[in-house]
Parts: sequence; structure tokens; C-alpha cells
Amino acid sequence: MIPAAFDYVAPTSLAEAVSALSEAGEDAKILAGGQSLIPVLRLRLAFPSTLVDLGRVDELRGVREDGDSLVIGAMTRHSEVMDDPLVRQYAGLLAEATATVADPAVRHRGTFGGALAHADPAGDLAAVALALDAELVAEGPGGRRTIAARDFFVNYLETALSPDEILAAVRVPKLEGFWGVRYEKFHRVAQAWAIVGVAAAVRMDGDTPGGSIAEARIGLTNMGATPVRASSVEGALVGAADRAAVQEASSSVAEGTSPPSDLGGQADYRQHLARVLTARAVTAAAGLGG
Repeated sequence: MIPAAFDYVAPTSLAEAVSALSEAGEDAKILAGGQSLIPVLRLRLAFPSTLVDLGRVDELRGVREDGDSLVIGAMTRHSEVMDDPLVRQYAGLLAEATATVADPAVRHRGTFGGALAHADPAGDLAAVALALDAELVAEGPGGRRTIAARDFFVNYLETALSPDEILAAVRVPKLEGFWGVRYEKFHRVAQAWAIVGVAAAVRMDGDTPGGSIAEARIGLTNMGATPVRASSVEGALVGAADRAAVQEASSSVAEGTSPPSDLGGQADYRQHLARVLTARAVTAAAGLGG
């Protein structure tokens, strides 16, 4: 189908983009990579008055260090994130999860910030941002503000961004010391959304695999209307030193979650998957699989 008519604006700076979005009003839409928005427009499920295309705003691209954090521009493409040496060194969980996003064509067009702002709970990167304690930087007419990932995802396809704000960048704290990471994802075919995904980062005692878990971070994909941080399981994993202890701690990961029931799987099936995938991800991240 052909989208309904709309005005089109292609600013070349963030300031211009914020101004254009503010002037266009609440019916405007932001175009980042377009991998989610364009199909919706073609099906006429959205009728924006104005499309603000961020493709020419170069200041929204790239990865850089800022003290103990990485700053990733919202318009940085998935393929650039997963191949970036700083991301691989300090945020390996993000690189690993990004490599599972859709297919190569989507990864070369889709953007990191666009995926987070879309806020689909079946998307892979929101749970990773939550597990890594990321902060999302929004720019609007009133200036710049920082939103913790735990506060950014409000509901299904809904974020804390105001209609006149643009997601400019994401700050990801560096994982320093010995951290093992793993993203486990269960899906029907390679390009499909996750039925369930688990983002795991674990810090071990000492500086080599093995030993016991000193700290754990767990984010769950598609286990509710928003990504889920499994805080209680994170605490239970501390001190685990073998596969059996990890499996025991992981057995409660689905408690308190509200996964959907749909053609991909019923809620109880997703809860079972969450338990299995959490144990698998943590065991691999901690190097306890031997």
C-alpha cells in the first residue's frame, strides 16, 4: 500500500530537528532507520502530519568514551554498534545482542536509538539497556535531560519521551573487571522477534572464568509490556559456583512477570523459556558450563 500524504523535513543538525518536531506538533513522527516505521506507514496504521528524517544529522552518530561510560549516538546503525571496538571491549553484551537483531539488511539500516525509542518488548536491545543500567539522553525545546533505562520504558510501544523530544544518545556504563556476558534468544526463524530473550552479564570473583559469581545483571525480553529487570534473581545468583546453583537461582526468574499469550507462545510457555534461557545464559557468561 501507499502511505497517506505527509510533510517531510530533513534537518542537518539536532537543533534543527528539535525545532522541526516542535513546530510540527504531536502528529509528527521521527524517521530514524525506518525499519519499524515504514511498514506501519505503508499499511496506513499511522498517519503522521510530518515526518522528521534524522538521516542527515551526523552529530547523532558514532561511539565515544566519556569517563566510565560509552556514549552511543542514537542514529548509530546496528552494524556499527556490533562491530565497534569500544562496544566490544566495554559493553560486549550489547554487541552480542545486536548481532541477533533481525537480518543483515535490517542491521545495516536500523539504528540503536530507533530500536529503543520504538520500545517493542520483543526487541532485543531494550532488555540489554536495562541490564547494563544505561541512561538515555533526550533533547527537546526545554533542553537536554537524562532518563534511566528503568524509567524510560513505560508501556507497550510507549516511552518517557515527550512528543517534542528526540532521543539523542545512550550512555552505557563500562563493564570493567572480569565480566562474562551472554544473550540467549529463542525465536522461530532467524528474522523473527524473540519469543523470549535473556541478557546476562556476570562479574566473577577473581579475574578468570570459574570461581563464584560476585554480581549479576539480568534483563528479560518479551516477558511483559516492557523489558524486565530480574533483580531478585540477580541477588540469588551471587555466590553461585556451579551449574546446579545457577539453575536453582534461575528457577524463580519468571515470578512476577506478565508475558503475552499469542501465536508465538502462551504465557506459561514463555515463563518456562525464561527459566531455561536464564540458566543457560548465566552458565555460559560465568564460564561454569564445563
